[in-house]
Amino acid sequence: MQKIFRSIFCLVLAFACFNVKAQAKHDTSQWEKEIRAFEASDRTNPPPQNGILFIGSSSFRKWTNLVHAFPGKPIINRGFGGSQIPDSTALADRILFPYHPRLVVMYAGDNDLAAGRSAEQVIADYREFVEKVHARLPDTVIAYLSIKPCPLRWNLRDKIVAVNTAIKGMSNDKLKFIDVYTPMLGDNGQPKPDLFLSDRLHPSDKCYTLWTGIIRPYLD
Repeated sequence: MQKIFRSIFCLVLAFACFNVKAQAKHDTSQWEKEIRAFEASDRTNPPPQNGILFIGSSSFRKWTNLVHAFPGKPIINRGFGGSQIPDSTALADRILFPYHPRLVVMYAGDNDLAAGRSAEQVIADYREFVEKVHARLPDTVIAYLSIKPCPLRWNLRDKIVAVNTAIKGMSNDKLKFIDVYTPMLGDNGQPKPDLFLSDRLHPSDKCYTLWTGIIRPYLD
């Protein structure tokens, strides 16, 4: 019996070590130019401490007037490339922890699904992001902006709904869920075309205006 318990313990330990190594090897080199640009900007124009950090993929990166959308709020925009949730987790030491944000607003997940990750994997990746942030910043609130319903990736809608539903279910005093999925659907149940650029993927100015009104209450 002791041999069986030792064998099980060794298997669990090996699996844990494998996970740690897998996380450590996550390749973020494709974003290095953007991350270094953030760091260079931080040196010349240090962002506010204890502010509100927007982090994630190009839906935030392309929100060029994000700071002006929320006047009077200490906003930091660290959306980068076509990033996925594990990218933000791996790069947190460089583009999250230095700011000690009181609130983190994340938009990520649809690139992950489009790259072939399952809904379960995306949910697990988000949990890992939350665990990493709260291990260092336990009082920081994390608000997840739901994956949007874009026409280009409408074939992924079942997975998108599954991710959004699961993450909404995690909500508590430190984890918030901001639903932009539902308001972006028309009466026909399809994404409203005018909320997207011609690529049918990225938000239009009208979409950002919609998001501003939805997100604003959470920034208080």
